[in-house]
Amino acid sequence: MLYTHTCGELKAKDIGKEVTLCGWVQARRDHGKLIFIDIRDRYGITQVVFIPKSATAAYKKAQDLRNEFVILVKGVVNRRPKGTENPKLSTGEIEVEARELEILNPAKTPPFEIDDNIEVGEESRLKYRYLDLRRKRVFENFILRHRLYKLVRNFLDKEGFIEAETPMLTKSTPEGARDYLVPSRLNPGQFYALPQSPQLFKQILMVAGIEKYFQIAKCFRDEDLRADRQPEFTQLDLEMSFIEENDIFELSEKLMKEIFKEIKGIEIKIPFIRLSYNEAISKYNSDKPDLRKELKEDFAFVWIVDFPLFKYNPEEKRWESEHHPFTAPRPQDIALLDNVSLDKVKARSYDLVLNGQEIGSGSIRIHNQELQRKIFKIIGLDEEEARKRFGFLLEAFEYGAPPHGGIAFGLDRFLAILAQEESIREVIAFPKTQKAFCPLTGAPSDVDEQQLEELNITVKRKKEE
Repeated sequence: MLYTHTCGELKAKDIGKEVTLCGWVQARRDHGKLIFIDIRDRYGITQVVFIPKSATAAYKKAQDLRNEFVILVKGVVNRRPKGTENPKLSTGEIEVEARELEILNPAKTPPFEIDDNIEVGEESRLKYRYLDLRRKRVFENFILRHRLYKLVRNFLDKEGFIEAETPMLTKSTPEGARDYLVPSRLNPGQFYALPQSPQLFKQILMVAGIEKYFQIAKCFRDEDLRADRQPEFTQLDLEMSFIEENDIFELSEKLMKEIFKEIKGIEIKIPFIRLSYNEAISKYNSDKPDLRKELKEDFAFVWIVDFPLFKYNPEEKRWESEHHPFTAPRPQDIALLDNVSLDKVKARSYDLVLNGQEIGSGSIRIHNQELQRKIFKIIGLDEEEARKRFGFLLEAFEYGAPPHGGIAFGLDRFLAILAQEESIREVIAFPKTQKAFCPLTGAPSDVDEQQLEELNITVKRKKEE
């Protein structure tokens, strides 16, 4: 490394040491005979003093320093003069007396100050995200995500889960939100879809005998955006074989308890409250009730269970799956499928709600082929259409599918709650605006005609008014 110490680690015990620091200029103060700078890296801030008599060359160079210059400083650690200590800094007892200064890279004046207390418009923050990430609050959210991922992976590894990646280029199965489509150059006129979730692949992994699978998965949905939505988002995806609902609940609760203990220093109580969908709607007029005032609590968890299996589409005059067509009905409700009492059929699905926001959703899946065909028929999918959409999964089921189920947690939304942020954009490194636009890169953008020709695509341009 170019440096001997970070900008956040020097203490009184280091007085007298010769050190080398690297980082960005946070601030410069010219006191005439002395020049002070604060040098910053991801670990903290150290005060550096330039004295003309002891380091003439370094002092002259320091006169040219401006905020955000990238520099290397060599010097000696001294105790700060009495009365000038800064208890707000971990390095506040000391300063470095510079002997040498190297400007590794100058910097233009930033469009906004690198300061948590400065209000900056979102468009500007996202355009200059590399500057925004230098601000402590934003950077800490970035580190929070890293810590959560590490904890999750360690926890699930101890629980016997295998991390498996599933494809990004897959088949379009048009249900739920719109797919993002990717044209295939080698198969003209045909398209891949970016996955809305790894749903079908994780069920196939259960057929493969993996038994306990997880993935921190990128998902894509072409939908209207709000504060808690992005066109690309991250899920913690879990699937298990030979289990029932309680197994999912207990595992999830243990995971949440571990997360809050390690990341927030809070002991949350388990098991969580469970409410049926009907109870939640009747009592709270919502299937995402916020129980903080009623209860454990700054962070209030509740399971919502027994959702309807179907919902009626009055425009198309047909029944649709409330969740997805692979969600199993409760065993005691299967007989109702033949009696056409579809509004009374409850699903083996469940949501985990935290502070009035859904952070996880899942279900026990259908693994019986006859029951799966019946569900398809109810929602208007004949054998041919079902094979066209989900043929590879249905074929896999013909080779021995175990009972299985799972849950997916929306990590961006969960992280926003942990960080006490209103928008998930605050916990994503390079988020897009509510119009799904990236101010940093300018995506989406036009592509040249040659690329379109190679893909056998013609773009219809809107005529200018």
